[in-house]
Formats: sequence, structure tokens, C-alpha cells
Amino acid sequence: MNGITVVLACQGKPWFDKMRQALLRSPLVADIFVVHPGGFKATQSQCEFFEASSFGEGQLWNRLIGQARTGYLLLIQEHAEIGWGPTALERLIDAAQTTNAGMIYSDYHELQAGRRLEHPVNDYQPGSIRDDFHFGPVQLVSVAAARSALKKYGAAAHLSHSGLYDLRLKIATDHPIFHLQECLYTKIDGTDESPPAHNGTGGKKRPVSEEKHFAYVDPRNQAMQKEMETVATSHLKRIGAWLEPNYKKALPSGSFFPVEASVIIPVRNRRRTVADAVHSALSQETDFAFNVICVDNHSTDGTTDVLSELAQKFPALKHIIPQRTDLGIGGCWNEAIFTDCCGRFAVQLDSDDLYSGRHSLQKIVDLFRSSACALVIGAYTLVNENLEEIPPGLIDHREWTDDNGRNNALRINGLGAPRAFQTALLRRIGFLNVSYGEDYAMVLRLSREYRLGRIYENLYLCRRWEGNTDAALTVEQANRNDAFKDKIRTLEIMARQALNRM
Repeated sequence: MNGITVVLACQGKPWFDKMRQALLRSPLVADIFVVHPGGFKATQSQCEFFEASSFGEGQLWNRLIGQARTGYLLLIQEHAEIGWGPTALERLIDAAQTTNAGMIYSDYHELQAGRRLEHPVNDYQPGSIRDDFHFGPVQLVSVAAARSALKKYGAAAHLSHSGLYDLRLKIATDHPIFHLQECLYTKIDGTDESPPAHNGTGGKKRPVSEEKHFAYVDPRNQAMQKEMETVATSHLKRIGAWLEPNYKKALPSGSFFPVEASVIIPVRNRRRTVADAVHSALSQETDFAFNVICVDNHSTDGTTDVLSELAQKFPALKHIIPQRTDLGIGGCWNEAIFTDCCGRFAVQLDSDDLYSGRHSLQKIVDLFRSSACALVIGAYTLVNENLEEIPPGLIDHREWTDDNGRNNALRINGLGAPRAFQTALLRRIGFLNVSYGEDYAMVLRLSREYRLGRIYENLYLCRRWEGNTDAALTVEQANRNDAFKDKIRTLEIMARQALNRM
């Protein structure tokens, strides 16, 4: 019962039969289940065929797990040729038996233009509940763990897109998901028809389309995303981390503030764009007093001179250079919100972005005034360096709901812009002193207790260009960012579980 059943998508490619034959030569492989979209004439022997539109169908996994005659399923998800290391399958099974894991996965190589490059993947954490967690092309699943999970938490026959995601979260509820930090196999270059999962491999930078980066807010994916939200919500309820839609009122602070709002611009080495950002902020038309706080994090490219000249012309611009030299973006936010000149509301503007018009700030403050929100998030439009709209255009996060938005926020990677906060609450909590994920962590923390206000019209222009901090990341950089956000989610899940136990 400890053998392997291979599960792979049918491919009419020359390498498909070669890969199938190589797997059948292993004494550990007992069966091969081939998934196909229908209208397929089976020609391969020693295979069983299962019709499904994709690996996302819940009924498919009920059938595969129910009919497996072995102890493990070896899932090959990507449409690419896989070359196996000399003892790869043995190593996966040995690790699964040692750890009693419900799922095992490993690092891998990629063969690109004759070069073999390492592609590491991240450890799985309790907060790794996002649907796009990158396991690599291959996963080994314990049939016993899968059957136990489906028996205990129910089958997923109704799912069209998220069957495997649902299965993974159910398995993870009671069983470890274990990562082997070894390259056990090779993904062959030129055979992959799947979209790249990250911006780079082996240290080489490779762009990923904005459409893929923002797929979770693309209206074309609405049905799939709603289904993913339902699956994630069920998981949070299982583990005691789901929050009911009961909120504290974020009443206005009785503290004195010199102005009603402050636009916060952390900046380092943005000489090309920072003046545009400052002018965009200063040009806001409001019925209240506001200022612009630019925290210049020891720039070395002339940004400091640009800001100094602007501050001499415009008294509403507060140019701050921190004494500390170890601050990230979050640390710069803390410098701004704890200054005496910070307003009642702190509103985000990145140093390479712009507000979309002269009334963005007014609309944000109006919502604060009319509701008991701790924070407000607007909608933004993606533009290029020349401020020309680029796909997918408007990002308005209409997936957010008042009832479940703060729970679904644990599944997705971003929550929108511009972000605005009640300064008194920010001072109570403080930002993480990091330059990635500090805003995401703050929104999760505040939404644990307070209602988040949404504005779905465009307030902001988000410039995508080579100067972005997340542009063309290597796989190692992308992994580090993803792992950090998963850690943020892990801590937030623990905090919400503790809150529910009170």
C-alpha cells in the first residue's frame, strides 16, 4: 500500500509518453491516472483516464482519492516535462513516512538554455493559506491523510475551480505539509505551457505580466475567486480563526492634531518621481487643513535636494530626515505619524505614484467623517512610467465585503490603495520596521477589531515601472517576500484564534 499513483494532465506532446514510460519503470509506481478535458482517445497503456476540465474540480479529487490503490498520489500539476533525480521518489516516500505528513514537496531544478538552475520554494506555514502558494510542479499526497480529511470535513464535489485548494487546506488542518530543501527533479525548459509562478528563477530576473499579478481582482476571475474565498472561509472556521462581522467603533480621537489630514510619503532615492508625488499631494482641494509629510530615508541620488527646494516654496510640505539609518518603509511611517505635525488622518502616497485628481483626499476624509472606520482604502489605476493606463487598469477590490472581507484578506496578497488611517490608532500599534508587507500587516491588525471603509472609484495612479521595489524580482527575493507575508498571516491567525477563545 506504500506505492505511488501518478496523477498528471494529458499532453499531446512528444515528451509526454517519454515521461510516462520513465515513471512506469520505477518499481514504486503502480498506476498512472491521466486527467483529460474530454473528447480524448486513449492510446497509452497502463493508464487510467479521468475526464475533468481542470485539476480544480472537486469531484475529480473525490474520484482520484477513492480509486487509488496505493499509499500516495504523486501530483504533477504543471504542463511540463519532469526529469527525475536518481532516488527522488524514494526520498519523497521516506520523508512522508518519517514525518507522517499529509503532503510532501521539494525544491527543484530548471533546465534553461542548457543551464541547470536551482529553484527553491518556501516552507509551508500555518499562514500559508493563500490559493497561489507555490509548491513547485510536483507534490506527494498521502492517500490516508486525504481520505481522512474528506471523511472528517466533507467531500468537495460542488467545486469547479478550487478542489485541490480545498483538499490541501483540509489535509493541513490535521497533518503536516512538509518541504524538503533538496532539488529532487528537473523541470525541462521549452516544455512548459503553464504561466510562470514567480518573477525569476535561479537568480535570473524575469518579468511577470500585470494581468497575472492582479488576477485575483480581475472581474473575469470573479466566479473562481468567490469559490476560493468560500474554501478559505471554511478553513478559517475549522481552525477557529474566522471572525464574525462584529466591529468596535473607531470613534474620533479627542487628542489635538494640528491639521485634519497628512499625506505620508516615505522616500529613498526617487529623484525622478518624488516631485510629481509632492505636487499631486499639495494640489488637493479640501475643506480642511492638511499637510504633506515626506520622510526622506537618507537618499543619495539628489532626492534630498529636490525636497529641500520644494519645502522652501511650500510651507505645507514637511521634509523629515530621520536620525536613525536603519529604517524601512514602515519605520519611516512611524517617524511621520509620531511627529507633532501629523494630522488626524494619515493618508498614503508612494513616492512614485500620484493621486488621480484634486479631490482624492477630500473623498477619503469624507468617508472617515461619515462612518466609524479605523481605516479607508480606495481604488487605483495601473499606469506606466508615462502615466498611460496599462492592463488590467482599475483595481477596485470589489471582492471585499463588510461581512467577510477581513477573513478573505488572509487569502489574498493585497488590499488596495490609497490606504488611510486614523493616526491615533496607528500610534497605538505602530508599523513593522520593514520595506515589504508593512501596510498589509497594519490593515490585518486594524481589521481584526475595526471596520474598514471602501471607496470603489479611482483615487490613485499606481505607476508600474522598472523602479518599483517589486519589479523583476529573483525567485529568492520573491520567496522571501512571500514567506514574510505568510508569517504575517500566521501571527494574525494565532491572534484571531486567541480572540475567539476569549
